[in-house]
Amino acid sequence: MERSEGGRLVLAATPIGNVEDASARLRELLATADVVAAEDTRRLRSLAARLGVEVRGRVVSHHEHNEASRADDLLGVVASGGTVVVVTDAGMPAVSDPGFRVVTAAVAAGLPVTAAPGPSAVLTALALSGLPTDRFCFEGFPPRKPGERARALADLADERRTMVFFEAPHRVGALLAAMAQAFGGDRPAAVCRELTKTYEEVRRGPLDELVAWAQGEVRGEIVVVVAGATRSAAADDVPALVAQVRARVDAGERLKDAARTVAAHAGIPTRVLYEAALPPRS
Repeated sequence: MERSEGGRLVLAATPIGNVEDASARLRELLATADVVAAEDTRRLRSLAARLGVEVRGRVVSHHEHNEASRADDLLGVVASGGTVVVVTDAGMPAVSDPGFRVVTAAVAAGLPVTAAPGPSAVLTALALSGLPTDRFCFEGFPPRKPGERARALADLADERRTMVFFEAPHRVGALLAAMAQAFGGDRPAAVCRELTKTYEEVRRGPLDELVAWAQGEVRGEIVVVVAGATRSAAADDVPALVAQVRARVDAGERLKDAARTVAAHAGIPTRVLYEAALPPRS
């Protein structure tokens, strides 16, 4: 792809709730960009109106369903020396939102990519959670299907870092219950709702308490933050843990359920206990 000097692709963060969080740089970019690629063009127009900004450049849709096919058009503008600004409905593009594919394509083509940083639901929730922030991981949206979600969470049972998740409000109760099963009901967590908005709320406590709270109606944009495991069981602990699993099975629990519960409390992967507790093959 032939390039002209001066072109650039800019990932621009937009407010996650409070429009006053918009940066001066975002305002300038929206007013001067040759192309604004927006996840939802109607929301972009609404945001620009609230900011008092006139978007003079071309506005195109850029969402999960057309991101790959739109990349060539956007990068053609950059290669010709133009500025393309990518925005999503809220927060930073490419973080659980469109943007990753066009960035990858721009990097592969050797085209300039930069960012206008700003609001982030991930970092805002992490900071407000009251949980350790020195090491953390972002897990995005967990699987919707119960079985897949349980397996994904079981794989995170021994994760030492603080974990950040996104979830839809009508599924947050099921997610918290699955987390309590996988991590143990006493694992500290926080549910952050409607961040920076009028009805912002942060609920902190052990997962069991948050499960009970989520039995009522939960509304708004949700971020769930969960403390990491405090320890991992040593290899010498496994026989004693297997004995706990077998005792639960003898009491009527399914092997997989018993292994998941004991593993979550011990801070080791479920599969380690499950495989160790399987009856010997004849």
